[in-house]
Amino acid sequence: MAEQNVLSNTHLAASFKGISTAHLFTAEQFQKDIDYYRAQKIADALLNSGLISLAQFNKLTELNRKSFSPFLAEIMPETVDNTTNQS
Repeated sequence: MAEQNVLSNTHLAASFKGISTAHLFTAEQFQKDIDYYRAQKIADALLNSGLISLAQFNKLTELNRKSFSPFLAEIMPETVDNTTNQS
């Protein structure tokens, strides 16, 4: 699992290589977005493994948005409705 996380982080870093964000937002905002992304990936893993409920996931998402203030938070959906994905 740790190897997969390293590969994911390497892939994420490679996808940003050569992209200048200076005209979009500050380095601090960029770090907040990365921290938000990581926190959401953890929450998603907890949800998918059955360790938390969808309601708890939505609460974590709300808290993550308040804590990290991602750049595009205002256009992100407020909650996740997982009922259409369940069989």
